[in-house]
Amino acid sequence: MAIAIVYMAKEFNWDHSIQGYVISSLYFGYFITIITGGMLADKFGGKRILSMAAAAWTLFTLLTPISARINVYCLILCRICLGMGEGPTYPSVHSLISKWFPPEERTRAITLAGVTNFIGMVITMPISNLLGSSQFGWESIFWVFAIVGSIWSAIWYFYGKSDPRDYPGISKEELNWILKSESTVYSEVNSRNYQLRSRQYITITDDDLSISESENDMLLPKNLVSTRPYYAHKIPWKLIFSRREVWAILLCQFFSSWSYFILLNWLPIFYYEYFHVDIHLIGFYTVGCICDYAIHQLKIRVITVRKSVNIIGSFGISIPLLLITYLAKTSFEGLLMITIGFALYSFQASSFVVSQLDIAPKYAGVMCALGIISGMVPAFFGVALTGWILEVTANNWSIIWRICSLLNIIGTAIYFAWAGGEVVVD
Repeated sequence: MAIAIVYMAKEFNWDHSIQGYVISSLYFGYFITIITGGMLADKFGGKRILSMAAAAWTLFTLLTPISARINVYCLILCRICLGMGEGPTYPSVHSLISKWFPPEERTRAITLAGVTNFIGMVITMPISNLLGSSQFGWESIFWVFAIVGSIWSAIWYFYGKSDPRDYPGISKEELNWILKSESTVYSEVNSRNYQLRSRQYITITDDDLSISESENDMLLPKNLVSTRPYYAHKIPWKLIFSRREVWAILLCQFFSSWSYFILLNWLPIFYYEYFHVDIHLIGFYTVGCICDYAIHQLKIRVITVRKSVNIIGSFGISIPLLLITYLAKTSFEGLLMITIGFALYSFQASSFVVSQLDIAPKYAGVMCALGIISGMVPAFFGVALTGWILEVTANNWSIIWRICSLLNIIGTAIYFAWAGGEVVVD
């Protein structure tokens, strides 16, 4: 939509306010299904919920051009329904990662999931640009990606599994390794609770995946030593919201997401209006802003790593945003500054996004859902508010970037003060 709306606004004569409403309506749909999607994913498994979500977002992607031709209100309604389909996606993914990856690999898994998101944007931006400027028009952008979504949905429905125990293609060695790693972590947590010093953990045999119990294992809840998939049934809401570590994640995600979604949705329009870039090149300019997505694995305490990369990411994007309207005189200079900013901003992928699994691995879907809700508030109100600010300030983009930078710094300060690296919700 970030690319398509440039063509649509030109055809339908939409001002910035209407563009803001159209873009932000997607995030309103997110609110409706995020928490529910996360709870259902933790209870019934991520495979089922993600399958239904994929079918919904594919359908409403296909219906987007039709609704836009009717009127802007139908388009906004379609975008809300599309958001409802996308809402359970990331909670389901986090729930799947908590089941499929041993604790020592979850940071890499979450980071790789973020990387693929950016890779998808790098691919779709120029493709959308080519489709929008082709003889098929901007409508073809939604048709093509609806087809892609249908293909992926079919593959996932037949091959996706909520838990490695349910996947017939997994080797015994890999399954044993995953189960043993998870059981070891729970045994460590349980040992701390009972102030025991034994280092004997659960072992899983190759023959029948039976589990032998040591002294510590006897203290484990039955569902943690079972070979059956474990899904959370009762969510400890009071405990979750009583922890400052949880609020550190939620507030940091709120403030950080403001600039992320403003850039995601308004950057093509900024290039088109501020630097007067040819409309047919907008997609290629946007691609340059989302690159060099990499994370350095440091052999340091978890919380030290989380806080360090959060600071790098926050200041890395805030400084270029503050300076771009003052120092960038050409579109290339603006592209270079935003590219550097996004490369540094990507470090935050291994901070508050992964902290959810650090402090509450058993409730990964719910925690992810709460984090996304915190991020969707500025996505919905901030994206729409940006259009209004541009209208009343005669396209003063420097105000937009100052707001983004200030909120980034506030979020980082809160995270630095309150974040934790140990399990506090179990």
